[in-house]
Amino acid sequence: MARMGQALAVAATVRRRVAPRPWVGAVVVPAGQPDHAGFVGATDGQAGPHAEVVALAAAGDEARDGTLFVTLEPCSHHGLTPPCAEAVIAAGITRVVVALTDPDPKVAGSGIELLRAAGIEVEIGIGSAEAGIQLAPYLHHRRTGRPLVILKLAATLDGRTAAPDGTSQWITGEEARLDAHRLRAECGAILVGAGTVRDDDPSLTVRLPGSERDGRDIDPLRVVLGSAPADAAVRPCLEFSGDLGSILDDLGGRGILQVLVEGGAGVAHAFHEARLVDRYVLYLAPALFGGDDARGLFAGSGAASLGDLWRGRIVDLRRLGDDLRVDLEAN
Repeated sequence: MARMGQALAVAATVRRRVAPRPWVGAVVVPAGQPDHAGFVGATDGQAGPHAEVVALAAAGDEARDGTLFVTLEPCSHHGLTPPCAEAVIAAGITRVVVALTDPDPKVAGSGIELLRAAGIEVEIGIGSAEAGIQLAPYLHHRRTGRPLVILKLAATLDGRTAAPDGTSQWITGEEARLDAHRLRAECGAILVGAGTVRDDDPSLTVRLPGSERDGRDIDPLRVVLGSAPADAAVRPCLEFSGDLGSILDDLGGRGILQVLVEGGAGVAHAFHEARLVDRYVLYLAPALFGGDDARGLFAGSGAASLGDLWRGRIVDLRRLGDDLRVDLEAN
């Protein structure tokens, strides 16, 4: 698992740079050298070589008879790059450890079949849970054709998002707001309702320190449900109306792997009610409005009885300054 951990770690460093391609990591360990640090590679940019090829190039002749650890099945088709499985075979690798098979119909086990047909030992499943979490947006998109949907909410501990007079900036502190921008940077699109655009005039851009942007254009596609004013800061943007599922199909067709739904309360309720949210991210501030006249997280009819409650599981919990981030998924 240590070697797969290396591969996962290097894959995490390239996510923003390579999406919508899968962010993959690989490690080549020379034959008979279990204590070797390994030759590490990750998918390079949106048109560069895949992780396996980068790692094999770093290893050179030392790859022969060695072992390759990779977080996703090597591809077997010609796309932006030649097939990785053929490169693995040509390098003389004798054993490949794969965390996950690739659900993309262009791959779907054919890369593994190609390796085994060449006499290479292939082991599948080491690090699969961790790789599944890391590649969740890519895997979801390839299986459903839709982006993974994250609903982001920020509230006081009594579940309020804005004062009765409409003021809402800022409920959470600086660390939580910075974390929310990191979340934006991992998404291919941000979606809000036209009411939010009219009320707040958000730009929906990613604002991170220069060291974190790393010279990359990481602003997501901006999506509005309804019509945005001609002079809105959110422009240029896509404007949609109608069935939410069809909108997600459209975004998926554009190669969007993950969409961040940021509001307002009516849009949040619509996605929740339609059971289209894959993950809820709540930023909770240590503050209380102390009444029932402030705005809530959702606008619309909720569960009619205790038995109708939506129940999920907390999959991540972290402290950000004085605030908490709570990640929820359905059971």
